[in-house]
Formats: sequence, structure tokens, C-alpha cells
Amino acid sequence: MEQLLYILPRGLAIGALISAPMGPIGMLVIQRTLSKGRWPALFTGLGAALSDLIYCLLTGFCLSFITEFIEAQQQWLQLVGGVVLAIFGIYLFRKNPTRSLKSADQTQATSYWTDLVTGFLLTFSNPLILFFIVGLFARFCFILPDYGIHHYIFAYVCLFAGAILWWYGVTWLVNRLRRRFNVRSLRLVNRIIACILLAMAVIGVTMALKELF
Repeated sequence: MEQLLYILPRGLAIGALISAPMGPIGMLVIQRTLSKGRWPALFTGLGAALSDLIYCLLTGFCLSFITEFIEAQQQWLQLVGGVVLAIFGIYLFRKNPTRSLKSADQTQATSYWTDLVTGFLLTFSNPLILFFIVGLFARFCFILPDYGIHHYIFAYVCLFAGAILWWYGVTWLVNRLRRRFNVRSLRLVNRIIACILLAMAVIGVTMALKELF
């Protein structure tokens, strides 16, 4: 039970953080919320969450082959994870997500299945997310050598739940603020998220350096 309580908040946080950056998929979810309604946008986010889950499974599967190395080099991995998060945070802070926004086609009727598939493909087409996931896994010490199969299942369920909760919250908020929502404010949202990632990176690097030296 203690290990499950250890996994739960970290899994939810990682799932949400993977989904949080307002790149093309975030823009698409917001665009569909404004133009088609909340449910098509939520299914788009679900597709993105499924793609993120696959990349997390690949990351965890690869890491499972080197658990002894991870245990021995945990501080170095945490240091590298912090640096990766810092680089991603700087990139996110400087990025203008509104450039990814295309004009919405409000007349095109699509099914929830199409929304899900497009969200999945758009997210899956960016394998660089693997580096971000590795950084988060290392920063949160998420994959531990003594995990059993039930721990892994619970961990990935928490990851998926965290991603779904993020997209649920985004679509709810945008839908509530539909009449007052300014897409240009997404740059501010991006910078807030970037600052959170940078703060996490600084904490992680500082803790790793203290353990190493």
C-alpha cells in the first residue's frame, strides 16, 4: 500500500505534465472546444493521452532492462532529468503556440472516433516526447527496481488518469470561458507552465548535486 501511495501522486503529476505544454495538440483541443464543442475536443485529448501512454510504456519497458544501472546511478539520472526539463522549459517559454493555430472548419462534421484518431496521430508523430518522459521519470524517481507487475499496472493507470484529468480540465475551462477566451493568452499559459518546469528542474538538479557532492 505504501508503494501505491508513492506511485499515485507521481503518476497523476507526470501524466498531467506530459499533456500540459500547449503545442499543436493543445491548440487543436482548444480550437475544437471553441468551434465544435467540448466532447469532440475531449476525445481529441483522449487520443493524445493514448499516444502519451504508449510512449510511457516504451520508456518504462526500456528502463526495466537497466534497473540495476538506474539504482546505481539514480542521482546522475535525476541530474540529467533536471537538465532535460530545464531545456524543455526554456524552449516552451520562448515558443509562441498561437502560430500553430489554423482557421477552424466549423462546417466539417466529424465523429468522436475521428477526433480521437487525429489527436493520437498528431501526438504520436512527435517521438521527441520520449526525452521529456525520460526526464520526468528520472526527476520523480518513478520507475523503481523493486516494482511488481501490479505496481507497473497501477503506475500507468495513474499516468493515463493524469493526462485525462488535464484534458478534462482544459476543455471545461475553455468551454466556460468561450465568450471571453483570447487565444493569444495561450502564450502566457505556456510561460507559466515553462516556469513550473524550470522550478522543478532547479530543485531536481540541486538535490542531485547535494547527493553527488
